[in-house]
Amino acid sequence: MTGTAPTRATAGSEPVIAGLVTAIVGFTGAFSVVLAGLRAAGADQAQAASGLLAVTVMMGLVGILLSLRERMPVGVAWSTPGAALLVSAGVPPGGWPAAVGAFALAGVLIVATGLWRPLGKLVAAIPAPLASAMLAGVLLPICLAPARAMVALPLLMSPVVLTWIVLLRFARRWAVPAAIAVAAVAVVVDRGSVPGTLSAPHLVWTTPTLTAGAVIGIAVPLFLVTMASQNLTGMAVLATFGFRPDLRPVLVSTGAATVATAPFGGHAINLAAITAALAAGPEAGADPDRRWIATVTAGAAYCVIGIGAGLVTAFVAASPALLVEAVAGLALLGALGGALQAAVASPPHRDAAVVTLVVSASGIGALGISAPFWGLVAGLGVYGFARR
Repeated sequence: MTGTAPTRATAGSEPVIAGLVTAIVGFTGAFSVVLAGLRAAGADQAQAASGLLAVTVMMGLVGILLSLRERMPVGVAWSTPGAALLVSAGVPPGGWPAAVGAFALAGVLIVATGLWRPLGKLVAAIPAPLASAMLAGVLLPICLAPARAMVALPLLMSPVVLTWIVLLRFARRWAVPAAIAVAAVAVVVDRGSVPGTLSAPHLVWTTPTLTAGAVIGIAVPLFLVTMASQNLTGMAVLATFGFRPDLRPVLVSTGAATVATAPFGGHAINLAAITAALAAGPEAGADPDRRWIATVTAGAAYCVIGIGAGLVTAFVAASPALLVEAVAGLALLGALGGALQAAVASPPHRDAAVVTLVVSASGIGALGISAPFWGLVAGLGVYGFARR
């Protein structure tokens, strides 16, 4: 009996440990992308901190509720590709209030997709290679930042890249968090002090407005990227481990949460995709019926971690902008590889996908509308003409 007790105790703690790992990896691996996206969309430091706080706490709460309801490891996260989209889109016409309005509209579209099946079918009708190509085009400019930082900031960036490469080989899931930690240490050493000051977390309200440029250039691409790369991908990841939750309540709850957090700067809340396997896989325990404990634990951890949003934002704001963008680029390299692979895998779609990618990555802003929208339009046009 003395030999089996530790084994049972360890087995009982596996979902909790997996949930804590999910939250730590999920937050540290992508918060720099979220902050970069919010600042690029026009948020000041206080508004960006508010957005990070709102989206972190809300995704924790929604993840807890869905996991308890479904008794499945239904993880909820922010839209990392959506944040990358904001970096490429830049400040929309109408400024930060228009960006906030676009966030809310994207949430409304996600709710509508869950409630109205024709809209879901319309989204599904977009060829998957073209959606992946648009995502790749959004990610590519950010993923080029590490190379630029190695030239412009070699003393700061070299240990970051070295750490990332080593852990990518031996402990892949910790590669980005460790790189962020090394980057923080490098900034402190370079400045001789800790940048930023500890401040109590608080929410900053921004009244949403709607402009045509923000609706077409941010809301629609944000909705499409979130659906294609997060919600649908997250469902696929769960299915590989035998979990098939009803998609409708997932879309309605995450979309409503996006609408609720948008005035405080939250850009998008959705089904977890990148970290979904950490809580749904064998690492969360041998018994699949208990893995929902992992996502409940992760949700609770997100609520606690969100309290530090003000300090994290102040630290990032005081760090070299290129270094922050470079760390975000490292975090997105895996997503870029997956998007590129999916974009060119189908020969009939390959030409249209490449057109979508290059236009989305071009950074053009014709008629006040960001490049990802034009990339999708161009790709659909090429694909439609080729089929005719």
